[in-house]
Amino acid sequence: MTNYNTVDHQEGQKTNNKTGKPYLLLLGLNYVFLFVGSISSSLLSKYYFIHGGSSKWVSTWVQSAGFPLLVPPIYAPYYLLKCTNRRPFSSFTPKILILSIFVGLMLGINNLLFSWGNSYLPVSTSSLLLSSQLVFNLILSVIIVKQKITFLNLNCVVLLTVSSVLTGLDSDHNKPHGLTQPKYYIGFFCTIGAGLLFALYLPVMEKIYSRVNTYSMVMEMQFVIEFAATVLATVGMSSDGGFTDLKTESDRVFDKGPGLYWVTVIFNVVTWQMCFMGTAGMVYLTSSLTGGICSTAILGMNVLGGVLVYRDPIGGVKAVATVVCLWGFCSYVHGMYLKMKREEEEERVREIENKQKNLDMEMASAENV
Repeated sequence: MTNYNTVDHQEGQKTNNKTGKPYLLLLGLNYVFLFVGSISSSLLSKYYFIHGGSSKWVSTWVQSAGFPLLVPPIYAPYYLLKCTNRRPFSSFTPKILILSIFVGLMLGINNLLFSWGNSYLPVSTSSLLLSSQLVFNLILSVIIVKQKITFLNLNCVVLLTVSSVLTGLDSDHNKPHGLTQPKYYIGFFCTIGAGLLFALYLPVMEKIYSRVNTYSMVMEMQFVIEFAATVLATVGMSSDGGFTDLKTESDRVFDKGPGLYWVTVIFNVVTWQMCFMGTAGMVYLTSSLTGGICSTAILGMNVLGGVLVYRDPIGGVKAVATVVCLWGFCSYVHGMYLKMKREEEEERVREIENKQKNLDMEMASAENV
């Protein structure tokens, strides 16, 4: 597989060739995975709970059980396409393996918290609450990967955090019919906890990726991470009734019948895999903060999805919170665009100055001759 990135071993940071078509193509593909996977997985998870599914461990398990889908992109380049001389997993060190397993267990806990929150809260509410991870993502990125705080990223973080606060203040008006106050608060704080763990997950992965120089190795690490998360979910599911829960729910509990139950489970596995693949790729190709901002912006689309598909209640406060969320992301994208154009102009000026300097040196050399 093409090596799109290089590693600066002195600084310990990735240096991306952001002008190459392969890089831009890979970046776009990962964002599509993140966009489609995030929205689809959230809606399918809610569909599971709405129609009778009740196992938090089943919902947790499907979030990482799609790791076998990574086998083709990991092994095909070497064994089938013959486009690389690097054997899969040949660059793994014991340290990277241990770190990947640790991050996988952390991701498994995050998935469980998300399942608890999603089982009680409307999709729109949980999506907006998850955007609270961004402020913690910024703080942890500064501590772990030395992310620079600028007006651009700080403004975006503040706006998206305000969006989450507005959602919390409007909590009494967002509870679905029949949802008790204790269960609402359980869902509320579990969702906040999931956001906090995800905020830690992103910069930790960026720190680990600083020692990775191929996208294929990112997928290999993702395979180990999700395998560890699946083991955790499998142990939890086994202690809470085992896989018989799947059979029982499909036959007796799920009100849409066994056929739609298994379709829901299978598509949930696939879409969650797309989501985590996209997230890993975005962090590797850009930064943990940019990956977090993109994820948070997509949560705004989840809000609209919850309203359109499940008729989630959306009062004035939640509508304002959604607008603020999207406004924050759009301002960040616009700022990044202006920054990129400015950097391109500065690079063009430097090239002109270097050409003029070389011309002056040639003319001086000719005069001396």
